[in-house]
This record gives sequence, C-alpha cells and structure tokens, in this order.
Amino acid sequence: MTELLPPFLLALEDAFNAAMISNDVEQIAACISDDWVLVTPESGPLSRATILGVIESGALTHATMRKQAVCAKVMGDVAYVTGRGQNTGTFRGAPLSADEWITDVYQRLDGVWRCVLTHLTPAQR
Repeated sequence: MTELLPPFLLALEDAFNAAMISNDVEQIAACISDDWVLVTPESGPLSRATILGVIESGALTHATMRKQAVCAKVMGDVAYVTGRGQNTGTFRGAPLSADEWITDVYQRLDGVWRCVLTHLTPAQR
C-alpha cells in the first residue's frame, strides 16, 4: 500500500530525522511530546527521558537517518507515517546500522504536531 505523504507530514519527518542526526537533545525534544515513547525490538518501550539521556551522554549517536514512507494517514488531530528506514551511528562507541520498518504517530496539540510514539521493527533482509 502506497499513499501520497501529506506535505506537512513530510516536513515533520524531515525535521525529526534532522534533529536525530544533530544529536542535539533540544532539537530532538522539539519534535517529540513530553510523553513520547520509542518501542524497540531489543528493549521494548523506552521513555523520552531514557532516550534523550542516552543521546545527551554520547552513548548513542546518529550519523545518518532516512525513511521512505509507504503509508500515512491523518485522522483529525492524530496522524501516522509508516516507512522503511535506515540509519547509522554508534552505540557505546561501537558502530551501528539499522534497516527497519518505522511507524511514527503524531498528535496535534494547541496547533503543534509532535511525535508521540515511534515503533521500530527490523526489516527482513
């Protein structure tokens, strides 16, 4: 299923990716809600505070991050984007790279869209 990505969702995804590769927690925090959750295959649900802390400490860095959206939908003040993503960086000094399916769920609150949930699933190679 391939649907055209609404331009504002493309801008949100681009900003989120740019923030992540900046490794700047303030830029990342501007893209996510206070209660944002990252669901990973390795650790399950992780809080905003946990992820921002790991990035701020330098234990996790991102050098590249991109996503090819394959479906998106806006439902009032909630929207999602699912796509195939690749990223590179380091974790605790060791190189990392990922090829995964990513779903970002956004919510509009007081006119501002922020990501409230990111769910990662490894892509089959």
